[in-house]
Amino acid sequence: MEIKMFDFSKIKSPIIFEGSDRTAYRDPALYYENGRFYLFCTYVECFDEGPFLTTVESFSDDLVSWSTPREITPRDRSLNFSSPGNVVKYGDVYYLCLQTYCRENGEKYGNSRCRLWTMKSYDLVNWESPELIRVKGDIPTEEMGRMIDPFIVKDMHDPQKWWCLYKQNGVSMSYSYDLKSWTYHGKTECGENVCAIKDNDSYLIFHSPKNGVGMLRTKDFVNFEKVGELITLGQDKWEWAKGRLTAGFVLDLKNDPEYGKYIMFFHASGPEDENTMFDDHASVGIAWSDDLVSWKWAE
Repeated sequence: MEIKMFDFSKIKSPIIFEGSDRTAYRDPALYYENGRFYLFCTYVECFDEGPFLTTVESFSDDLVSWSTPREITPRDRSLNFSSPGNVVKYGDVYYLCLQTYCRENGEKYGNSRCRLWTMKSYDLVNWESPELIRVKGDIPTEEMGRMIDPFIVKDMHDPQKWWCLYKQNGVSMSYSYDLKSWTYHGKTECGENVCAIKDNDSYLIFHSPKNGVGMLRTKDFVNFEKVGELITLGQDKWEWAKGRLTAGFVLDLKNDPEYGKYIMFFHASGPEDENTMFDDHASVGIAWSDDLVSWKWAE
């Protein structure tokens, strides 16, 4: 049976989920399997006594229609499970990595107790309770330091090895052979919300500086090279993105017979700067590319 290429002109808006004066959608992460897209993101809902952050999940079979986002983590300001990084499959188990963004004392940003976690699922729908990722090895939790924005990627040279990249002193890196026991590897200067894809014989890392999406290339997670131009998509024309465009997640479907492109999911806030609109008016958007250089989106 011949597979028909998807017509990206069917996507009528660059916004997938739109924030409001009381809500925000941030930090998108995608998983694609058997023709279905699984989108995870941070959902922020504001109340007079402060915001709650949770991780939500939505589904789509065509990048056009998305199911109503469903919360998969509890509402608890002392945890605020959020910023899903990605999903990986290990054996017959799916692992979603995410952070806690603890703000139980009314903080604007997550405090020093922010840590990294995974949630397990066997069907990409039902998720077990989060488990701590001990990326610094067997040390007391309180000595791990503040860390956010995890992303897990399999080593391209050793099929038994996994890497966890996370925001701590730039981007820090740890590795594991079972997704349970981790060894700290090192760090390099980098923005937040890292996402890594394999590109020929190296990894291309997307990250978020103050604004936009930057790129680094590495073959060994030791030596890094800055590549490409800062990606800001249609920010200069989008009022909803004038404050900040960030958290780019790139799904590599370049060799997929139906989609055949790189698809970027991101979040943006506006029209004011994110410093004043941190918990509201943030929206998840979508763009696509044939070459990771020129990007297109719905006009």
